[in-house]
Amino acid sequence: MSTILNKPFDTEYQTAPFSKIKTEDFLPSVKEEIEKTKAEIDLITSNPEAPSFKNTIEALEFSGEQLERVTAVFFNLNSAETNDEIQKTAQEISPLLSEFGNDIRLNKVLFDRVKAVYDNRESLSLTQEQLMLLDKKYKSFSRNGANLPEEKKKQLRKIDMELSKLSLTFGENVLAETNKYELHITKEEDLSGLPEGAIEAAKQEAESRSKEGWVITLNYPSYIPFMTYADNRKLRKQISLAFGSKSFHNNLLDNQDIVKKIANLRHQRANLLGYKTHAHFVLEERMAGTPEKVNSFLDNLLKKAKPAAEKEFQELESFAKESDGIDQLQKWDGAYYTEKLKQKRFDLDDEKLKPFFKLDHVIEGVFAIANKLYDLHFEETNGIDKYHEDVKTYKVLNNKKELVSIFYADFHPRAGKRNGAWMTSFKHQYKKDGEDSRPHISIVCNFTKPTETKPSLLTFNEVTTLFHEFGHALHGMLANTTYPSLSGTSVYWDFVELPSQVLENWCYEKEALDIFAKHYRTGEAIPIEYVEKIKASANFMEGLQTLRQLSFGMLDMSWHSADPSNIENVKTHETEAFKPTSLYPDTPETCMSTSFSHIFQGGYSAGYYSYKWAEVLDADAFELFKEKGIFNKEVAELFKNNVLSKGGTENPMELYKRFRGKEPNPDALLRRAGLIEK
Repeated sequence: MSTILNKPFDTEYQTAPFSKIKTEDFLPSVKEEIEKTKAEIDLITSNPEAPSFKNTIEALEFSGEQLERVTAVFFNLNSAETNDEIQKTAQEISPLLSEFGNDIRLNKVLFDRVKAVYDNRESLSLTQEQLMLLDKKYKSFSRNGANLPEEKKKQLRKIDMELSKLSLTFGENVLAETNKYELHITKEEDLSGLPEGAIEAAKQEAESRSKEGWVITLNYPSYIPFMTYADNRKLRKQISLAFGSKSFHNNLLDNQDIVKKIANLRHQRANLLGYKTHAHFVLEERMAGTPEKVNSFLDNLLKKAKPAAEKEFQELESFAKESDGIDQLQKWDGAYYTEKLKQKRFDLDDEKLKPFFKLDHVIEGVFAIANKLYDLHFEETNGIDKYHEDVKTYKVLNNKKELVSIFYADFHPRAGKRNGAWMTSFKHQYKKDGEDSRPHISIVCNFTKPTETKPSLLTFNEVTTLFHEFGHALHGMLANTTYPSLSGTSVYWDFVELPSQVLENWCYEKEALDIFAKHYRTGEAIPIEYVEKIKASANFMEGLQTLRQLSFGMLDMSWHSADPSNIENVKTHETEAFKPTSLYPDTPETCMSTSFSHIFQGGYSAGYYSYKWAEVLDADAFELFKEKGIFNKEVAELFKNNVLSKGGTENPMELYKRFRGKEPNPDALLRRAGLIEK
C-alpha cells in the first residue's frame, strides 16, 4: 500500500510534508521502501559486468534513498514528537530495519562484489573520498559478519534484532518515568529561593494539569532551577532521588535487566565478530583506536582533575556548613551550594544574566556569528511544513543567495519530546547527476518556555547548549561531499563533538556577547563587569565538573570494555565503576545506568569519553582563533574547508592537522580549565 512517503516529497526543496503524513503511513511505507531497496540491491548483484567502483560501491551508496528519508522523518518524530502510536510503530519498524540491514550486510554475492573492488583498490585511481567510501562500505560488511559462517550469521541477526528492540524499550521506559513524576507544591514557602521565572513556569505547568499551586517535573528546564535555587532541602532531596532513580523501581518501567541484556548482547556480538569486547569493536573506527588508549586518556585527566575536585568539594562542604550547619554534603546539595558560593564569589547568578539572554536574541546572535565566520544568511520562512507549531523553519543562504541548507529549530519541552538537546538531519547533503542536493538540518532543545509575563530567557548554560547544538548544525549545513554517508556529521564519533564544542567558546567572548546579549526590556548591552565575571567564573568548580564527565566516561567503559556476563547487580557494578571519581555519599535508591540514554539508547556506547576527547581538540583549535582574532576570516575559512565541509571524507587527524598545522596539544584543555598554569 503506497502512501505519500513512497515517492520523493513533492514540496519546495523536497522538505518533509509533516502535516500530510499520518502515523499509520509509516509501517506500510517502510515495508514498501525495503522491497524497492532490495530490488536495487538485486540489480547490483545480478549485474553481469565485473564489479567496479561505479556499478557496485556507488550503486550501493545511492540505493534506498527514499527509505533513508522515511526512516529519518520517523525516528526524529519518535524523539521529538512521540506518542503511544508512534512508539508502538517503532517497535514494529525497528526489527524490520535491523533484519533488512542484516540482509544486506550478510548478502554473500554483494559482499563478494564489494570485496573484489576493495582488493583491487590500489589500481583504480580513486579520489581520497572514493577510497574512504570504499573502506567504509567494505568494513560495513566485514565488521558486521560478512566473513562469518552461516550459523554465526544467524546468531548475529538474532542479536541485532533483539538489540534494536531493547534500546527502544529502554528509551520508552525513561520517557515514561520522566513524564509520570511530578512534585506538586501547594505551600508558597516551599518555593523559597526559586527565581520568579521558575515559579511562573511551575504555576503554568500546574494549570496545564488542572491543579492548584505549582508543579515541578523531571524535565531539565523545571528540574535544574529547582535543584539550583530551592531552599527546601527536603524537597530537593525528594526530586533528586526521583531523577536519579528513573527506571530503577523494580516495576514495569524498570531498565535493570534491559541494561544487562544490552551489555551482554553487545559483548556476544563483538566476540562473534572476532573482537575481545564491544569497546574493541567500536573503537577500531574511532580516533582513539583502542580501549587501552581511552582508559589511559581518562586516567590521565583524572590524575590532573581529582586534586582540584577534592579541594573544591572540601570548599563547598565548608561553605554549606558555615551557611546552614550542614555536616555532610549530599548530591542534592551540590548545585544549590555551588550556585550560592558562585554568587558570593563573583556576585553573578543566572537570574542576573537571564534578562540579557532572550532566546530570540541568542538565536539572532548565533546566526550573526555564523554570518561573520562563514557568510551564512538565515531567513525565517512559514512556507516549510513542520511537525509541531513550536518549530521554527529557516532557509540558509550564502552570499550569492544560493541555498545552503534548510534549518529546523525546536526549542521547548513537551510531553512527546525526550529530555536533553541534540542535532539531527532529515536529509543529508550529497552530489548526484551534476546536482548538489542540500541538507535539511534540525536542532532540538528543551529551554524554558515563555510565560504570560516574560519571553523565553535562557540561563548561561542554556546559551552554551544552543551554541553547542548549532555547532553540530553548521557541520551538517556546510557539508560539501559527494556521498551522503560521508556527509556532515558522518565522521568518527570522537571527532563529531569538535564543531559543536568549539562554537561554545564564542559565548565567553565580549566581541561575540556584544552582538546578542542585550536586556530584553531595555535593550541595554550586557555590562562589561558581567562579561568579565562570566569569563572569571568559567572555570569555577571545573575540577568537579571534569570529574563528573570522567565518571560518565568510566561508567560507559566499565559496561563495554570487559566481559559483562558476571555482572549480577547493576547498582553494585555502577558503584564500583564510580569509585575513582566518587566524592558524594552514595544514594542506594538511585542508579544512573538505568537512564543513561546516551549509551543504552543513543550512539555513545564505548564513546562517552569523546566529549572530553573533543574538548582537547576544541581548546587547541580555539587557541588559534584567539591568537588571530575570533572573527578572523582566514582561520574561519581554514576551519570550514578542512573540518566543517569535509565530513568523513578523510582521516580526522589529517583534517585537523591541515586546519591547525599540527596535532592537538592536550595541555590546551588543561590550561583553559585552569588545571595547569597558562
